Amino acid sequence: MRSYTLNLGFKNTPSTIDYQKDLNPEQFKVVTEAEGPCLVLAGPGSGKTRTLIYRLAYMLENGVPAQNILLMTFTNKAAHQMQSRLESLLKAKPTGLWCGTFHHIGNRSIRMYPKHLGLSENFGILDKEDQKALIKICSKSLKEKFKDSKLFPSPGVVQSIISYSHNAKQEIEKIVFDKYPHLASFIDDIKTIHLLYGRKKRESNNLDYDDLLTCWIKLLKTAPSAAQRFTKQFRYILVDEYQDTNSLQSDIIQLLSAYHKNVLVVGDDAQSIYSFRAADIRNILEFPSKFDKTKIFKLETNYRSVSPILDLANNVIQKNQHQFDKILIGTREEFSQERPNLICVKDPYAQSAFIAQRILELSEDGIPLNEIAVLYRAHYQSAELELELTKREIPYIIRGGVRFFEQAHIKDVLSYLKIIQNPQDEIAWIRALSLHGGIGLGYADQVFRKFQKGGLSINKAVEPRFHTFLPKRPQKGFENFRKILKPLLKKDLVGHPDVLIQQILKNGYADHVLSNFENGRDRLDDISELSNFAHSYKDLKEFLADVTLREGFKGETILRASDSEGEGENLILSTIHQAKGLEWKVVFIIGLSDGQFPHPKSLSDAAQLEEERRLFYVALTRAKDQIYLAYPMTRFDYNYGTVVSRPSQFLQELPEEYLEKWEIEEEIVL
Repeated sequence: MRSYTLNLGFKNTPSTIDYQKDLNPEQFKVVTEAEGPCLVLAGPGSGKTRTLIYRLAYMLENGVPAQNILLMTFTNKAAHQMQSRLESLLKAKPTGLWCGTFHHIGNRSIRMYPKHLGLSENFGILDKEDQKALIKICSKSLKEKFKDSKLFPSPGVVQSIISYSHNAKQEIEKIVFDKYPHLASFIDDIKTIHLLYGRKKRESNNLDYDDLLTCWIKLLKTAPSAAQRFTKQFRYILVDEYQDTNSLQSDIIQLLSAYHKNVLVVGDDAQSIYSFRAADIRNILEFPSKFDKTKIFKLETNYRSVSPILDLANNVIQKNQHQFDKILIGTREEFSQERPNLICVKDPYAQSAFIAQRILELSEDGIPLNEIAVLYRAHYQSAELELELTKREIPYIIRGGVRFFEQAHIKDVLSYLKIIQNPQDEIAWIRALSLHGGIGLGYADQVFRKFQKGGLSINKAVEPRFHTFLPKRPQKGFENFRKILKPLLKKDLVGHPDVLIQQILKNGYADHVLSNFENGRDRLDDISELSNFAHSYKDLKEFLADVTLREGFKGETILRASDSEGEGENLILSTIHQAKGLEWKVVFIIGLSDGQFPHPKSLSDAAQLEEERRLFYVALTRAKDQIYLAYPMTRFDYNYGTVVSRPSQFLQELPEEYLEKWEIEEEIVL
């Protein structure tokens, strides 16, 4: 153990760190030998953050000035946590350390040389809402040309296309054809909006978030004085979660490290699951070829999961072809060694019943609810489970999102159903009417008041003459509202809420979703699943009552626990994407059926299928002590009726000896 004065921008601060004692051999090797280009492949639960912090401390203790070190993270929270842990380790605050997200560091760099980019010193930054507002202005004249089109993209969709184009370094045509094919006829208009948007940003002396990267790159490429300043200043560059970088971020790292060539990136190619955000796994896979004489380190010692879970995860990820070989090795031999559990059930309702019952048993055994998580591939897979948890009064929270029945598109659809069930429901009328162009809250209120005061039946309200009191544009909006509502009023449909939902989609709401939501196709999947969920109800009143029961439970029970996510006695529900980086004692992975997980679209694309397998790997490695893999043998699909499902391809790939199969005491009727 060493003890000496540490030069961190202040005087006479003693520091004592025993690196060899505090780190395992893999971590110690990174901390003490990571000179030049270095790739650290850090498996889940292997202590990568600890390794990064100790590497920072090691450099500082060995005389590297803090201002010559750049640490880049993906969230402000991660940056603050790392700085806090570094200060705690050193028992001092390093003065001058550059630490933050790519966008934060980009903003800081650009503000030092704004004139090189034609900016004034006080340039502003548009947040996402500001961007949408400006794009709306740019779209106005073009939208007039397509005022009769229901598909003209909303400002949010246009913003998403433009942003993805920048971050992936792809043309707008490709983005639209790949991700928004229903908007192909508007490609030229989106490109025009893009150009106008860029001009208006310059005229208003503003940048958006993507500009913080593109302008930073431009600064490094076209301003020699700035480029020399930064490339010489940053003797050491460290990047966390490198598997999540996009093409722009990879370019920035290459430019900044050109002089000293001391760049250390930490990540795990096996956890690269964000291609939909423009993250490019090739950045980490091709790092050794882009940086000459790269040293590769592996952190394979896992401190999180028991060995049977790690054995399963290792077996799963080995099926991928494009990856670095890595084997997770467990350290928790003293804990439970039961095998991962495979649960085969009749249908999604039986799946939900089993999980709810098992959670109650685990809770009785002393496992806190907030140490249990249920993970799924897509949000719609939580619908039946949420209702079951409500009925059994098991409090839960949705991590990083909204409960299934509270999502905007679900509530939109339910508003139409509520109007049919209870024509005096003012809130439902206002919501449904406000979805249509030209009808704001004021006109929506006028429509409802006319209906209410006239004592009209709901059928009278959808007659052609009802809305003639409105100005021309709101009349057009009401016509679209009427087009959806009128077909729902057939008496024989009241006993078929699933058909009603499909009619809402068919008669105009699907177009609304595709043109107004960035992830429109995912939201349509949600609504289709809502229809499948509603199929078991033969009465609209009963269906809406169950949905309302779930909403009432939220207010009665959840608020008694904790309003803060992750605190209190709440079960965690989450998509796998939202669960990355987290851990729980017990994890349930549901919906592991063919056609559900992996996503069907991935089956014809080898790269997408490998990402789906990485997603499964991430889900498995969230569990510390126990894991349950559940798949329903049947499910209802509105288009095909009752569908018999095989286990997911990923389950079929697993050796039987890795799993503990449960015999569910319920007759399986196919």
